[in-house]
Amino acid sequence: MFNVVLVEPEIPPNTGNIGRLCLATRSTLHLIKPFGFSLDDRQLRRAGLDYWQEVPLQLWDSFGSLQRGQPPGTRYFFLTTKTQCPYYSVNFRDDDFIVFGRETKGLPRKLLAVNADNCITIPMHGTRSLNLATAVAIVLFEAVRQQQA
Repeated sequence: MFNVVLVEPEIPPNTGNIGRLCLATRSTLHLIKPFGFSLDDRQLRRAGLDYWQEVPLQLWDSFGSLQRGQPPGTRYFFLTTKTQCPYYSVNFRDDDFIVFGRETKGLPRKLLAVNADNCITIPMHGTRSLNLATAVAIVLFEAVRQQQA
């Protein structure tokens, strides 16, 4: 249905939880190297429960390699606190890629700059950021909701 991209994820329980979200929504999880953990990490498997082996998972050496592996016209949306465009203003379509950055630094500025027209945010008050798994759930389930409406 959708594609969730984690660029250089650092915290294994977040990735495990996001894997379950992807499985629950029939979405593919794309992980961009390097990771801050091993895919054999006990915390990753614990957060993913016994579902981790069923998660549609693709590994990539770089974001560029992921893009080169997709057909022309593929749509990407980049989550960042550095835009005013809310995620719910997007009309998501099947096969869209929803891209999230590292827990501690977000997406690289250069990547955001060249994709400024496709940057979206989760409006927040009183905090700089949300837990990565929470952010993925908010945006992914909005995308799913739109497809079922």
